[in-house]
Amino acid sequence: MHLYSIASGSSGNCIYVGTEESGVLIDVGISLKKVREGLEQQNLSLEHVKAIFVTHEHTDHISGLGPVLRKAPIPVYATGDTVAAIWEKGNMKNISPDLFHSIRRTDEVELGDMLVRPFPISHDAADPVCYTVEQGGHRIGIATDMGKYTDETIENLGECDSILIEANHDINLLQVGAYPYSLKMRILGDRGHLSNDASARLIKEILHPGMQHIMLGHLSKENNFPELAYQTVQYELDQSETWSAMDTKLLVAKRYEPTELLEIY
Repeated sequence: MHLYSIASGSSGNCIYVGTEESGVLIDVGISLKKVREGLEQQNLSLEHVKAIFVTHEHTDHISGLGPVLRKAPIPVYATGDTVAAIWEKGNMKNISPDLFHSIRRTDEVELGDMLVRPFPISHDAADPVCYTVEQGGHRIGIATDMGKYTDETIENLGECDSILIEANHDINLLQVGAYPYSLKMRILGDRGHLSNDASARLIKEILHPGMQHIMLGHLSKENNFPELAYQTVQYELDQSETWSAMDTKLLVAKRYEPTELLEIY
C-alpha cells in the first residue's frame, strides 16, 4: 500500500492512496496535466484511479475535478452538502451527475479490497470531512483543513500506519504577515487551519509504535516554510518518550510537485 502526494499546500492538493494496480485520489485541486504527470512518475494513470474522494469544495481541493472527469468518468464520493457545493461552483459542464455519490460522515465505502472511511472536521466549508483508507491490513490517514482537532479526529487517526497531516502555518508569521485581520482570524479560528504547533500536539496524541510515516502537508505559501514546519514538529516530538523509541519517518509534502512515494509494509 502506498501514500503518494502529487501536490499538497494552499495552492492545490491531490493525494493518491493505493497500490501499483489501483487506488483512489483524495481531492483534485491541481490541473489535469499535473495529475497525469504525477501519476505517470509512478507508472500510474487515470485508469488506475477507481474513485475520487473530495474532502470539501474549496478551490484548492476541486479545481481540477471537472477537467479530470471530462477525461475519465471516475466515480466521485463526497458528503451530500459538498456535492451540492461542487455543482454550485460550476466547472461541471458536460459531466454526468451520476458520477457523484453522496455519502454521510458515518458511511464506509468499499472498493474491492479497499475500505474508505470519512470523519468530520471543523472547517469553513459546507460539510467537510477527512478520510482514512484501509487495505491489506494497513491504514493511511489524510487529515488537513482543520481549525481544531477533536477526540473523534484522534480516534480515526490513532491506528494509522502512515498519515498526511496539516501543518498549515506558523502562528507568529501569520500574525505579523500581510493578510487582512479578518483572514488572519479565520485561519486561526476553530474552522480554519492547524498551525505547526497544533499539528505537533495532534501527532503526539496519535503516536504509536507501528506508525511508519508522518507527512506534513497543506503548508501555507505565505505563512510557513517547509523547514520551519519540520523543525517545529520535530522539536515537539523529541520531547516524547514514545517518539524516541520509534523509527518513524517525518517529512514535508512538496507544494507544486510530487513527494516521494511512501510504501507501507
